[in-house]
Amino acid sequence: MTEGQSSGDGSRPAAAAAPQPDEVMFSAAVRAEQICRGSRDANARRAAAGRFAHVLTADVIAFIRGRDSAYLATTSAEGQPYVQHRGGPRGFIEVLDEQTLAFTEYSGNRQYISIGHLSENDRAFLFLMDYANARRLKLWGRAKVVDDRELIAQISCPQEAPAIERAIVFTVLAWDWNCSQRIPRLLPLGR
Repeated sequence: MTEGQSSGDGSRPAAAAAPQPDEVMFSAAVRAEQICRGSRDANARRAAAGRFAHVLTADVIAFIRGRDSAYLATTSAEGQPYVQHRGGPRGFIEVLDEQTLAFTEYSGNRQYISIGHLSENDRAFLFLMDYANARRLKLWGRAKVVDDRELIAQISCPQEAPAIERAIVFTVLAWDWNCSQRIPRLLPLGR
């Protein structure tokens, strides 16, 4: 039976359940390493307690809106990874709802690695740092490149318009605060 076909009794098959955040974060190989190295039980308890989430909370949204810098990771269909810095004024990552983010894409070095990867593999990762307060947020998700002028107008500043080429919409599948150990205390200029 293919998706959307009737099962013969008039009912439709149940929609596939969305993966749990820890299933997105921890592949089978990662779980095997956790078992081998003694951290699997602790991570399973954290997952069972709801420590890993896919819906953005108020504190996560406030943290995202306070950022002027982020790192976007993508991977080609063959598995070649790439990480690219993204930046803009504070709040350049717009929170559209509790699971959706968007930010504008500017003309740059014209290599188009991130958007090329997203054209064949929508899995993406955002890494947001707050060096001054030793906080970092990890966001796993699926991203798509869009050329929606209304959305771009909604999420950009007018003075940025000439340099904007498109937007990236990021659907959050899982998020987690990262350990604050070993984050250098870097302060923005002017403080």
